[in-house]
Amino acid sequence: MSAFSSYISTRGGVAPVDFAQAVMMGLADDGGLLIPSQIPSVGKDTLNKWRSLTYPELACEVMRPFVGDAIPYDDFKQLVAKSYATFQADDVIPVKKVGKVFICELFHGPTLAFKDVALQLLGNLFEYLLKRDGGKLNIIGATSGDTGSAAIHGVRGKQGIDIFIMFPDGRVSPLQERQMTTVPDANVHCIAVKGTFDDGQRVLKEVFNDLDFKRSYHLGAVNSVNWARVLVQVVYYFWASFKAQKETGAAAVQIAVPTGNFGDIFAGYVALRMGAPIRRLILATNENDILSRFFNTGVYSRGTVCPTLSPSMDIQVASNFERYLYYRVGQNPEKVRTLMAQFAAEKSLTINDGGDATFAAGRGDTAMTLDAIKRYYDSDKYILDPHTAVGVSVAEKFLADDIPTVCLATAHPAKFAAAIQKALGQDLAHHPTLDALVNLPTRRVTLDPQKDVIEKYVSDCLK
Repeated sequence: MSAFSSYISTRGGVAPVDFAQAVMMGLADDGGLLIPSQIPSVGKDTLNKWRSLTYPELACEVMRPFVGDAIPYDDFKQLVAKSYATFQADDVIPVKKVGKVFICELFHGPTLAFKDVALQLLGNLFEYLLKRDGGKLNIIGATSGDTGSAAIHGVRGKQGIDIFIMFPDGRVSPLQERQMTTVPDANVHCIAVKGTFDDGQRVLKEVFNDLDFKRSYHLGAVNSVNWARVLVQVVYYFWASFKAQKETGAAAVQIAVPTGNFGDIFAGYVALRMGAPIRRLILATNENDILSRFFNTGVYSRGTVCPTLSPSMDIQVASNFERYLYYRVGQNPEKVRTLMAQFAAEKSLTINDGGDATFAAGRGDTAMTLDAIKRYYDSDKYILDPHTAVGVSVAEKFLADDIPTVCLATAHPAKFAAAIQKALGQDLAHHPTLDALVNLPTRRVTLDPQKDVIEKYVSDCLK
C-alpha cells in the first residue's frame, strides 16, 4: 500500500488497510472512522490540467491517489463512467449563476439528491469487489431522508448484496419515504424506526460495534461513516471551484454547504487541504444547530431534534464530526478517544484553541428558508429546495466582492413540494420521476430503535 492509499482509524485501534478494505469495512472496527493516513497535496500545474477535464475524468484523477493499487486504474475508470452515465445532466453537475451566487446542482442522479453522486459509485464498487474477491455483503444504513433512497438505488437487484435502511417514522418527507419503500427488489428492506434520525444512527453504530454480529453477517455501511462516500464528494468541490473561477477570474472561491451530518462539508475540508482553490467553507445548519454553534463557540453540545422544513438536516449528532475532530486536535487518536468518550457520557465537549478560520458558520431558520425560496423565485424564477435555501440564506451573510460564493444545491425541489408550496403559495415543484411514485405499492416494517430488535430483523430476513 502506498501512504496515500492506506487508511487508519481516528481512534488509532485499527491496523492500516487499503482502499478496498476500507470500502468494505465501513465503520472502523474500533468504533472510530477510517481516514487516509495522508492527504495528498495538489500543485498549481496539476490544478490547471484538471480544469479542462470532464466530470468523470476529474473524478478519476482526484480519487486516484486515495484508491492506490487496490483497484486497477482502468477498472476504476470504467466504474466511474458507469456510475455517472445514470445522471440526467450532460456535464453531470451543472454550476449556474443565480443572483449573487453560483448554484452547484448536485441533484441530477436517479433519486434527485446529492447522495447519488457518491452512492451510484459506491454501489458499483461493492458489486465489483464482491465479484472479484467473493463473499456477500449486507448493508445497514440510517437515513434522515436522502441517503436511504440513493443507497437503495445504488445496490437494488445487485447479486450478493442485501440492504437494510432505517429511517425515522414520520420524519422524512412523503416523497423521500416513497422513494425507498416503493422499490420492489427482494434485496431491499426498509425499516421505519420509532424515533429520530439520531436514534437510527445510534443503533447503526451499536450494531457495527457488535463485532461478532458484524463479521457473522458480513455487514457494510453506506452512510458517510464509509470513507468512500466522503472521497467521492471531494471531487465536486474542485469542479465547482473551477467553474466559478472560469466565469469570474477569481483566484479562489468560498463554498456554502447545508449540512447536518458533517459528511458533505468534510469532503470540502479534504479538498481544501489537498489544495483546491477554496478560501473558506460556509457551514449552514437549520434550527438543529449543533455544528454552527460549535464553530462559533467551540462547544459541541447535543440538543433535542427539532423537526423542520429541511428534514435531512434534522440531526443533533453529526457522525462525520469525529473525522474533523481528528485533524482539529492535531491528528491525535488518544485525544479523539477521550473527547468522544466525554461526549458520549456528557453529551458535550469543548475545544478551546481559538477556532478554525477555514470555516464560517451560521443558522438558517424556517423563516429564512421560506424567504430565500420566495426571493430567488421572484427574482430569478429559480426554485431552491429547502436544504439549499438554508445554505443560501447563511451564505448571504458572508458574501464578499473579491471572491465568488458557490452554494451546493443538495436536492431537487420536487422532493419537498409541501415546503415549496408553503413558500410560494403555488404547487410548482414537480419531477416526472417523483410523480410516477404516487400510486405504487409500498413495503416497510416499523421497529423500535434497539440493537437487539434490528439484529433479529436482519437475521430473520437473511435466513
